[in-house]
Amino acid sequence: MESTRGGRRRLITIYVAVALLALFIGLGMYVRVPYVALGPGPTVNTLGTAAPDDPKSPRVVEVVGAVDPTPTGHLNLTTVSLYDGMSLFSALGKWVSSSYELEPRESYYPSDRSEEEVQQQNVAQMSGSEDDATLAALHHLRLPTAVGVKQIVDKGPAARVLRDGDRVITIGGRKVSSMEEMSKTIDAHRPGEQVDVTFLRDGKEQTAPVTLAKRPDDPARAFLGVTMRSVPADPAKDIKYSVGDIGGPSAGLMLTLSVIDQMTPGDLSHGDFIAGTGTIDPSGEVGEIGGINHKVRAASEAGATAFLVPAGNCSLAKSDAPDGIELLKVGNLDEALNALNSLGTDEQVPHC
Repeated sequence: MESTRGGRRRLITIYVAVALLALFIGLGMYVRVPYVALGPGPTVNTLGTAAPDDPKSPRVVEVVGAVDPTPTGHLNLTTVSLYDGMSLFSALGKWVSSSYELEPRESYYPSDRSEEEVQQQNVAQMSGSEDDATLAALHHLRLPTAVGVKQIVDKGPAARVLRDGDRVITIGGRKVSSMEEMSKTIDAHRPGEQVDVTFLRDGKEQTAPVTLAKRPDDPARAFLGVTMRSVPADPAKDIKYSVGDIGGPSAGLMLTLSVIDQMTPGDLSHGDFIAGTGTIDPSGEVGEIGGINHKVRAASEAGATAFLVPAGNCSLAKSDAPDGIELLKVGNLDEALNALNSLGTDEQVPHC
């Protein structure tokens, strides 16, 4: 009798243990944790094509009218991979790995914004970074700038007048050579006012009237209905970017260097594999970014021998840098160019 009861208890214990194990496995495999994992992401050569295996792929940075349209070497922008929607087991696996770190999901996907809104913000930041890269390069080269039409708002005030690729010369008789000047010029008018817009299309100057509308986000301000970008004032030159689905502002420095490399003789990389990161503003100031340790590791794994590090990121970059990669400290565009020119020479190079 006791033997039968003991057997039943053992059997029940086994059933409970199996049930608990199945529950644990189910929770580990299917329950999503409120964290994201950050790790090394792809690196992209800004001197190459968006898809290196596809000969028809557009160049990452294309300078129409370039002095040296095909410089050699590497000037790679670097990225951080973000893993979302992880199961408990997946998160634990990345947590114990030295290549990843876990961060609260709220830091990257705030509860007051949808994932689509976050993605739109990342795209907008990259677009702004491209424009800043163009301005920083043109200012460094002391070349005049102009305002180009990037996109027309459907049924907007300028929809029947302007086209993608036009260069705006004046608005209401006032010359505009930068997006800041253009914004101030439009703000000087009121919704409903008619202004003459002079623009360049296919090498020919044209003028047409446009009635300004109300801005959707601020009805008191005038609205032209176009998205603009900075371009060289010389209509024979243009700068185009094809970075794919990379978002955020941290590619600015490397995009700027690629533009300068193509608009000047010689190779900035001197044939070496250079990678880097950092935001840039039109004056050439380089700003710090997030995930520097992951970016340095990704660059090292890709074969980079030197990495351009924003000055504000030096401490973290140096603390976790793999062997064999040189960390060059840069605070602005001139320092980045000087560092590249000093590689392989006896000149002092600022390191992290």
